[in-house]
Amino acid sequence: MRIALASFSCDPARGGAERYAVDLAQALRGRGHAADLLAAEGPGANLPADGLTRAGKYLSYLQALQAHLSKEKYDVVHAMLPVRECDLYHPHAGSAIAAYQTRRLNRFNRKRRLYAQVERKLLNDPAGPQVLCLSDYIQRQFSPLLPEAQDKLLPLFNGVDIHRFDPAGKAEDRRRLRGNWGVKENTPVALMIAQDLERKGLRQALEAMALANPFHLVVLTRQKTKPYQQLALKLGLAGHITFAPATADPRPYYRAADFFLLPTRHDPCSLVVLEALAMGLPVISTAQNGACQIMRHGVHGFVMPTPDDIAGLAEAINVLCNPAQCGSMSRAAVQLRSHLSIETHLQTLEEYYRLVIDH
Repeated sequence: MRIALASFSCDPARGGAERYAVDLAQALRGRGHAADLLAAEGPGANLPADGLTRAGKYLSYLQALQAHLSKEKYDVVHAMLPVRECDLYHPHAGSAIAAYQTRRLNRFNRKRRLYAQVERKLLNDPAGPQVLCLSDYIQRQFSPLLPEAQDKLLPLFNGVDIHRFDPAGKAEDRRRLRGNWGVKENTPVALMIAQDLERKGLRQALEAMALANPFHLVVLTRQKTKPYQQLALKLGLAGHITFAPATADPRPYYRAADFFLLPTRHDPCSLVVLEALAMGLPVISTAQNGACQIMRHGVHGFVMPTPDDIAGLAEAINVLCNPAQCGSMSRAAVQLRSHLSIETHLQTLEEYYRLVIDH
């Protein structure tokens, strides 16, 4: 099959949908398909996105994508963001309409408004695309947007390359990175990988950290961290937190940590949570994270009902700061590896591609 993968950015260091798009293109090629990643930003970007604002660049990308698709013949067009035409719509950030309606500040964000407008037109088209839902959480979000076309909602739970995300080599990476951070071997280390730090719950994590037993928090991010450094100082956490730049290969960081912390307000199906579980890390996240449907609360970590329960978050952290309890949950997380495999994800996706072609 010849497949077009539409993603505005294709920078794997950004994680999330961007890293997924790059990995998916590579995996599909490995399975014998001709997969073209059509992106405007990141290594290998091949479509222009001219404009002085983010909204202007998005509109430019839509025009360039439409022009490309009018010239090239694809069996399937698989889009990771709202576009004007596609066969499969794979909204990694969840519904743009829902985000625009529920977050008041988005009303003043022209790019978010355009995302919602393009998504609404796409969904209202009777000949519009099938919607790939990363989790039950996202399927529930889209269900009221397609009241007469529930059959268009196709489940596609995220997957990870369990051969790549393997705990092997843990001792070496653990020793090296903890040395870099000045962390003793017996000090518990939590890891957070996030770009939108406010939405992903770093503020709540720091507030819970101030109440919990002592541990060290490592945050991988591309975002500016000065406000959180100031908060950490105010809470008396100086020396207990390390901010490190985002990386295309976070595996050494998973190996150096004891558990993963992501008290997010909204995450369709966090890949970093699935990667952490595959690497044997218990996870603390929330019911607003679709990835947590694979977890059992108290077995593979903790699924908090809300990120704002700071005391409850601190209690969960304290459990995972106990080596025996953390070790038990780590072994349970490793048992999930076969359920997290990208192979299942790819096989399901290929079935959906064939469904599109046969339609």
